[in-house]
Amino acid sequence: MARHALTDEERKRGALSQSRDEAVRNGRKGGVAMGEAKRQAKTLSSIASQIAAAPITNKKNLKQLETLGVDTAEGVTNNALISAGVYMAAASGDMKAVEKWEEWTEASSAAGESSFELPARCIGKAFVDLNRHIEPNGSYILNGGRGSTKSSFVSLKIIETLRRNPEMHACVCRKVGGTMRDSVYAQIKWAIHELRQDSRYSCKVSPMEITDNVTGQIIYFRGLDDETKIKSIKPPFGAIGILWVEEADQMDGAEQLRSVRQSVLRGGGDTYEFMSYNPPAAARNWMNRFVLEPHPNTVVHHSCYLDAPPEWLGERFLQDAEALKENNEIAYKHEYLGEVTGCGKEVFTNIRAEKIDPAKFERKYHGIDWGWYPDPFAFVTCGYDSARKTLYVFDEIKANRTRNEDTFKMLQDRHVMENPETERLTADSAEPKSCTDFTVWGIKCLPAIKGPNSVAQGIKWLQSLTAIVIDPVKCPNTLKELTEYEYDADKNGDPLPGYPDHDNHFCDAIRYSCELIWRKAGN
Repeated sequence: MARHALTDEERKRGALSQSRDEAVRNGRKGGVAMGEAKRQAKTLSSIASQIAAAPITNKKNLKQLETLGVDTAEGVTNNALISAGVYMAAASGDMKAVEKWEEWTEASSAAGESSFELPARCIGKAFVDLNRHIEPNGSYILNGGRGSTKSSFVSLKIIETLRRNPEMHACVCRKVGGTMRDSVYAQIKWAIHELRQDSRYSCKVSPMEITDNVTGQIIYFRGLDDETKIKSIKPPFGAIGILWVEEADQMDGAEQLRSVRQSVLRGGGDTYEFMSYNPPAAARNWMNRFVLEPHPNTVVHHSCYLDAPPEWLGERFLQDAEALKENNEIAYKHEYLGEVTGCGKEVFTNIRAEKIDPAKFERKYHGIDWGWYPDPFAFVTCGYDSARKTLYVFDEIKANRTRNEDTFKMLQDRHVMENPETERLTADSAEPKSCTDFTVWGIKCLPAIKGPNSVAQGIKWLQSLTAIVIDPVKCPNTLKELTEYEYDADKNGDPLPGYPDHDNHFCDAIRYSCELIWRKAGN
């Protein structure tokens, strides 16, 4: 660099009357402006561009930049040296340098805040791809175990999104308002500090809000134990465009989620919705079921502590995780890996929700459990991969108070049993007339072979499979029933022997459909 660091005497001159804070801001603006100029200056040679973009490794140069208030922790390039050189020349009275400096700072001001981005140092590897694909009007569900840094990512993303959208405000919610100060409020303050933006924001706790001093944007914090406080939020301008629900599984259900969403995200414009939580152990928990269901413009993202840099977590955290893994692997999988491990009463622990292509199955197995009301008529279609010991369920019908003639028409509309050589339909033999009706009308319906221990035998076979894969779009009732099917419990909460004979209609239909398979020896 042609110029040395400014002396105290030089700083006293009128041309150098700016404060250190101003110098810091101008230095940073210069860096941004220079970066923009580099990208736009098409006349620069490729070699010059490479030199300008090269990182600074010389400690003396880095120290000079730090003296001017430039943050070198995030990594700086030779562009910063060029900017600093122009600044120091301008500060000494070089009018050409002054003009160039003013040109750069004006360009930076015109660019506004739209270029604000999260530094790479703040983003864990598990969130790199997600960060790139967050778009307006999207809903993002982040689940995982302890130390997954999902809450850290969301808090950082909220700050970035607000900076990019100066007419937008944010609302952060938890089920219990009294838990917010030490959780989400502290988390947002951490994000602001991590981004080195402390001086830009004002934080208060009564009411609990964080305000951007430059733009006037507000981050509101509200507990869901009093939803009237959410409905009463009225931003001074613009609208609330960001909703973050932390510990979403603690909400009362999908109905409350919809209510909060409708109360907060109103007023038009782009919106961003984030939900974060540690998955409950029980598969039947509403949130565990919710993420298996299809929702438009929704991304479900899972992470765990293994995705975070160890130095972020600390040695004690890692030691505790390893100790629990050694002593209680199920608890470790639930608490640290964020897995739905079950609460010990689930009949089926091998359920997977995936989209299924029926065309890949040469043989199809259909099953019916007859019903009227309140028990439904339950129909399923399955495919079986014997090599992988995996059952696939990709079609269902649920009907109440529906005559045989009408359910028969439903099967006709699905082209069931149009190829008897590759299809089989088996139904509950408790209603022989219904089986006969279907056969007479043109769909061969075989009565299930019942006998001692047949229910237990069929269920044990299903439990022994590597996986029961259920299409969540085509078979939502089957998925719900099998994930919620639990052993009855005694007064102490311990599972009772035997399989419960209630809320198992699709389970029975599956057993009937696969009767030919599980009755074979070795299967």
